[in-house]
Order: sequence, then structure tokens, then C-alpha cells
Amino acid sequence: MTPQNLMLLPLSTPKLSIGCPLLDHCLGGGIPCNSITELVGESGSGKTQLCLQLTVRAQLPPSHGGLGGSSVYIFTEFSFPFRRLQQLGNLYHASYPNLIRLEPLEDIYVHGVHDAQELIHVLRDIEAFIAIDHTRLPVKLIVIDSIAALFRSQYQTTPADLKRRSEMFFNISGTLKGLANKYGLAVVVTNQVVDFIGPHHGVNGVRLGNLESLDTSGRRVSPALGLAWAHCINSRVFLARHEQSIEVDIRNAPSTSIRSQTHRTFHLVFAPHMAYESAEFVIKKEGIVGVSQ
Repeated sequence: MTPQNLMLLPLSTPKLSIGCPLLDHCLGGGIPCNSITELVGESGSGKTQLCLQLTVRAQLPPSHGGLGGSSVYIFTEFSFPFRRLQQLGNLYHASYPNLIRLEPLEDIYVHGVHDAQELIHVLRDIEAFIAIDHTRLPVKLIVIDSIAALFRSQYQTTPADLKRRSEMFFNISGTLKGLANKYGLAVVVTNQVVDFIGPHHGVNGVRLGNLESLDTSGRRVSPALGLAWAHCINSRVFLARHEQSIEVDIRNAPSTSIRSQTHRTFHLVFAPHMAYESAEFVIKKEGIVGVSQ
């Protein structure tokens, strides 16, 4: 790399907007291309909702915060939420009728996998799929939802299995980073959390990123897959949820009623050259939206 070549590099990495200025600010503009962004959180925290939202927004041109591209969505557990994706697609088409086609799902390619080895094969097929360039829009986003599900029961805790698991982590992340850099893609993976009990801050006494500990639903948690996987990603976003009981006045009732209200928070745990940021958000019909405090 010569000084002359450095001058030819783009000044900034393209980013995919979440569609909310508050949450985009937390990420320095959005989900970056050429790298892996992890969304980690418990079930119901909003990980899949955000991923679905990104696959539709990716179709918007860069002038509107998108990438002008299609998406590949790899799901690893449960059934894929086609109905919710269709709802989001219809809403975005209504908002951007000249920018998003009538059937936005036609630019989202969905594939299910059941184990880590199958994912490796699928990623190779995806590279061939991208290279052939048969899609209406170039593939600009890959989503894996979730990475932890692929390793839930396939590997034991023996030293040999842990070594094989770590090798698989680096194989998967290396392939994803290669695709991201070669084709200018954004890669988003979701991860689950496990309960954490210990006297030290961080994981095994090691603090990762801007937060000393992760808390959700009154529990102290840590991202699944441990330190080996943490070294495979570029950015980590923690989606936390907390239930709060509030008193609600009911008209013509002699007393108040206690109801549960969910508060969700978006935390930037770590990202290259980024300081800690956080914002509260809600999940609405039109997707995930930040809330000003």
C-alpha cells in the first residue's frame, strides 16, 4: 500500500441506516459495511425485529440511508417470520413507493441452516450466488439469526471440542469478513445471552468494551460463545429489556391498576474508534424506533 493508493481509498465506510437518527447516532451513522456487527440480547429484546427492518431498508438508495441492494437472511431456529417481514415491506413501500418495489420480499433471499458445518457450505454457495450477479439488486447485506443456535448442542466442553469450536468460529467469521470486504457488504449476526455469576467485572475477569457488565430483565448476563467468538466480530450492540410496574388510573374505577411496561435499551458495547453510546427504543408496527429521554 503506497501513499498514493491510500489517497484513493474512500474517506468513510458506507453504512446502512436503521431508520432512526437516535439509534444511527449510537453507531456513528448506522451499520457499517466491510465488517461484522453483532446484536446480542435475550429473547424478545428486538434482535430479529431489527434484522428484518435492515433487510428492507437495505433496498433504499444510499441517498436515503440504504445500500441500494438485496439481502441474504440465514435463520437457524424457529420458523422464519415471513408475515412480519411482509408487514414491514408493505409499510416501507407505502413510505417510499418510488424507491422500494411493490414486492420488497423479492429482494430478500431466505435460507435455513441447522448446524455450523452447513453454514460454512451455505456461505460458499452465497459467494457463488453473489459472483454470478443474477439478482435484480446486488447483495449488500448478510444476516445470520442466530449464530449461537448453531453451537448449542453440537460441541461439548472437552478441550478438544472447545478447540474445534474456536476453529469453526474463525472459519465462519473469516469467510464473512472476506465476503464483506470483497463485495462491500454489511454483515449482521445475532447472538444470545447466558446467565453470568462471578465476582469479577466482565467475562472471566476480562472487561470487553465499554460496559463492565450486561444486565437485562434483572439478570446479569454475558454474550453466548465466550471470548473466542468476541474476537471474531468488529462491533457489538447489546439490546436490553426491563419490565417495570406502573400504576394506571382507570376511568370510573375506585383504585388504580398495576400494569407491566417494557423498557428496551440499545447499548454500543464496542466498535472500532467509537465511544459508548446508548438510547432507549420501542418496537412499533413500523419497526424499531429510538425514544428521546
